Amino acid sequence: MNDTLVLCLEILFWFAMFIVFYTYLGYGILLYLLVKLKELFIKPVKRSLPSSDNDLPEVTLFITAFNEENVVDEKMANSVGLDYPADKLQIVWVTDGSDDETNDRLQMQWNGKTTVYFQPKREGKTAAMTRGMTFIKTPIVIFTDANTMINREAIREIVLAFQNPKVGCVAGEKRIAVQTKDGAAAGGEGIYWKYESTLKALDARLYSAVGAAGELFAVRRELFEPMELDTLLDDFILSLRITMKGYIIAYCTNAYAIESGSADMREEEKRKVRIAAGGLQSIARLRPLLNPFRYGVLSFQYTSHRVLRWSITPFLLFALFPLNIALLLSGSTPILYGILLVLQILFYVMGYWGYYLSTKQIKNKLLFIPYYFLFMNINVLKGIGYLKRKKGNGTWEKARRAKA
Repeated sequence: MNDTLVLCLEILFWFAMFIVFYTYLGYGILLYLLVKLKELFIKPVKRSLPSSDNDLPEVTLFITAFNEENVVDEKMANSVGLDYPADKLQIVWVTDGSDDETNDRLQMQWNGKTTVYFQPKREGKTAAMTRGMTFIKTPIVIFTDANTMINREAIREIVLAFQNPKVGCVAGEKRIAVQTKDGAAAGGEGIYWKYESTLKALDARLYSAVGAAGELFAVRRELFEPMELDTLLDDFILSLRITMKGYIIAYCTNAYAIESGSADMREEEKRKVRIAAGGLQSIARLRPLLNPFRYGVLSFQYTSHRVLRWSITPFLLFALFPLNIALLLSGSTPILYGILLVLQILFYVMGYWGYYLSTKQIKNKLLFIPYYFLFMNINVLKGIGYLKRKKGNGTWEKARRAKA
């Protein structure tokens, strides 16, 4: 192997190593340092709600649902129990296409407590969301999923965040309720979301959170805009298009949604593949955000936190192993590349062992991390095929959740 080829392989290997490290750890470290530096000079502004409940804004709790008969009663009990004046809170369900007991339960058990908008045709969540928003008149709209429960203080915390006129969207925190009996799906998802929540909070402290999760987020009604009907990540697209208008996304750790983890890794795979496909779709539809000369810090955050994960990083991750072998065979610094190859092999073995234990419903938190990490990146690659298959179609099969 000639020296030029070896040099090219070394450059590619270390570039791939840097991008993988930066995407999953380096950005978090850099973000933490930037936030600490910023807050040395600029202190966060403390805001407060109006002293009287009469001065609070009217709010709509907006729930898009398809065949959610099993959670309707629990969700409604959670919603009417929220700490917000009843005359200021409207609860709206959009249940397009539902053919189970969802509508009957809402109309019979919760008549007068909620408004239901329904049409027989199912066109997907984005279409239902867009249709439902034509009926909304309140200045703040809070979106939440039917199978997630939100904390009692959530609405007041979200309204408080909107006291900042620069805030166009508020992202609540997603928490996974991991039961003792839950397997790798719930355990891995829980670990992932704890880390993800930390990054989101730091993003918001630096400038803006980079997207919102559909389990709980809110927007100013006038900033809502219809999205393409085949949009897979409506929450992400909607929230970032609001930032493109000059607003920021606030991250509210005191407003959170709790849901169970996926029932098993097969169900979790459905979610991850769809999210990965939606991520690739979002990169194409949010192309202007890649321009740092126009969007500055937001472009840096968006690229570092989202774009790399959904584009080149998974390819570079899986390229590291064959590149490592090629460099070892070339005879270039054999001790260094030998050690790195052993570490890679160990990581993959741990990931496979984590997979094996998950099939036996045996929990091991140490092995969840390499297993779930590899699992996520494999599903990004699968997301490419999913996006091609679902082109022009906004409907998708929801993943089953673990029972509490």
